[in-house]
Amino acid sequence: MTRRYVALRAYGCAAAGLFFMAGTAGCTADGTAKGGATSRAPATSPAPSASTAVPSASATAPSAVSLVPELDESKQPKTAAEARELLARILITEDAFGPDVVRGAPFESSSGRWPVLDERCVWQTADLPPDVLATNTRYFLIPAGNGHGRVRLNATVTIHHDRGESGWETARAMEEVLRCPDQKLREGEDLKGLLGNAVYQGEQMNNWSEDAFSEMGKYVSDTDGGPHTYFWYQAQFGPVTVAITGKGAEGFKTETLTQLVVQGNSRMLAQAKQALGKAAG
Repeated sequence: MTRRYVALRAYGCAAAGLFFMAGTAGCTADGTAKGGATSRAPATSPAPSASTAVPSASATAPSAVSLVPELDESKQPKTAAEARELLARILITEDAFGPDVVRGAPFESSSGRWPVLDERCVWQTADLPPDVLATNTRYFLIPAGNGHGRVRLNATVTIHHDRGESGWETARAMEEVLRCPDQKLREGEDLKGLLGNAVYQGEQMNNWSEDAFSEMGKYVSDTDGGPHTYFWYQAQFGPVTVAITGKGAEGFKTETLTQLVVQGNSRMLAQAKQALGKAAG
């Protein structure tokens, strides 16, 4: 049984059945999720219908060959300063997306703060929890034009002490969708009808990440209108999680948004593997 299924049981087998197919662990074994606030970097600053496919890197990677190197634990950061140095090596700039993407304003999140989804399904900020050494989010956009509205993209990297803690971050992300399919990012910004899918390494052709999580729904904003397509795509390697958020716009193709989300995530995951993976012998 994976940690993901243990975490899901807190919300009942009926809820878990909405998101998992054959092979889901049963609901009779005992187990509880690791302690800690339900939190991750949210898509503050759009989402397909339930029938729209969740973005997946498996479409471009052969399932027979693993793309996950062995983790070199000696390279894992031990202090917050070391984690910030690693984070800077993994986070992408607008060049990772292509010429149409520019930096948002602000460009980066405040250091030392951590988003938490409260009991009312409203995102708040708090101090970093003990299991997070460093985290940062960068904000990008595609300006309105060429027949479409403004598109928003966020890139988040979080560094934990070890892969156990980063794995629980992914599990809690799935919990949040089950607990709060509708979420308020801030006043005038909401996510609606969220669905999630978590795929452990070796499951459903996941050969690129130790754990992957996809979230999709609709984004509604007083500023940007909507509902628009919303994607959240997160992947894990060792103590690192990388995530890209995409918020679509009127006239902007869902397929193009999906490509940008997967492209940005793949770049950061590759940089995490390069920084922490063992060199091929």
